[in-house]
Amino acid sequence: MRALVTGGGGFLGRGIVFALLGEGHEVRTLTRGAYPELSNAGVETLQGDIADPEAVSEAAKGCDVVFHVAAMVGAAGAYEDFHRTNVRGTQNVIDACRTHGVGRLVYTSTPSVVFSHEDLEGVDESHPYPSSYDAFYPQTKAEAERLVMAASDDALRTVCLRPHIIWGPDDSSLLPRLRERADRLRRIVTPGPPKKMDITFIDDAVSAHLLAADALSARPKAVGGRAYFISSGEPVEIWAFIDAVLKATGSPPIRGSAPRGLALAAGWVFETAHKWVGASGEPRMSRWIVRELTTSHWFDISAARRDLGYEPQVDLQRGLGKLERWWDADETGVMSSQG
Repeated sequence: MRALVTGGGGFLGRGIVFALLGEGHEVRTLTRGAYPELSNAGVETLQGDIADPEAVSEAAKGCDVVFHVAAMVGAAGAYEDFHRTNVRGTQNVIDACRTHGVGRLVYTSTPSVVFSHEDLEGVDESHPYPSSYDAFYPQTKAEAERLVMAASDDALRTVCLRPHIIWGPDDSSLLPRLRERADRLRRIVTPGPPKKMDITFIDDAVSAHLLAADALSARPKAVGGRAYFISSGEPVEIWAFIDAVLKATGSPPIRGSAPRGLALAAGWVFETAHKWVGASGEPRMSRWIVRELTTSHWFDISAARRDLGYEPQVDLQRGLGKLERWWDADETGVMSSQG
C-alpha cells in the first residue's frame, strides 16, 4: 500500500508516518518545510502548500489512501488564512483523490467542531454543530469536516476522526506552548466540581488513524462519511492533568488562580490588543481558550470501538511514565526526538 500523509512533519503526522513504515507500507508526505528525518527513514518527501491544488494533486498521484492531517491551528489569526489551509486545502485533497482514483481518505478533525459554551459530558457523534464559534480554527475545521463527510461515495470512502488533546513524547505542539507559558498561567476557578476533559495519547491517536483506513476497506458502508470521537476513554481533571504533564517534564505546577469572569475579560483584552497592534502568533489569552479550560468536554467513544475496532491502550499513568522517560532521556542526550 502507498499512503500519503499531509502534515507528515507534525506531531501526529509523523507518528502516522512511522507507524505505516513499521507495517511495511510505502509512505509519501506533503509538508511545507523540509524534514530530513523522514527522508532518512525512507519516506518520499514532497514540499508544497496544501492550498496549492497542483502540489496536492502531485502528492496524491499513485496513492491508495490519504491521511489528511495538515491544518492551521491557533486561537488567533485571520479567517482567510484559516479558510485557505483548513477548508480550501481539504477540498484540494478531496479533488486530488478523485482525480487519481484514491479510494480512501482519513481526515483528522477535532472535537472542537461541536464545542460551544456549555459542558459536553459523554456526548456522542449525534451532538450538533453549534450555531457560532469563538475562534476560526474550530469553525473552519467544521467546514472542512462537512466537506469530507459529504464527499464519501462508492469511488472515495471518507472518514473523520476527532481525537481530543493529543499528548505524549515528542509533542511539538501542546507541550512546548504549555512549558513556555507555565510561569504565566493561572488556574481558572469555576464554581462546582472540577471540570473534566478527554485526552488521547499519541500512540492511540496514531492507531485510530490506521484502524480507520483499514475499516474503510473492510466495512466501507458502515464507516464511510462518518465522524468518530477518539480519546483514552477516561476523562481527566483539566488542571490536574496540566500539572502532571508539567511535572513529568521538569516544570513546577501552575501557581496562582483567577476567577472565570476575570479570565474571560482578560482574554478579550489580549485578543483586542493583539489584533489592534497586528501582532503575529497568538495572544497571551483568548476567550476561546478560557472556555476550553473551564468547561467539561469528554465524549462517548463507543462508536469508534464498535466500527473501527479502536481500543485505547495507554492510560494516564502509563502515558505520564512514557513522557517522563522520554523527557529525561532527551534532556541528557541519550535519546533524540524521532516521533
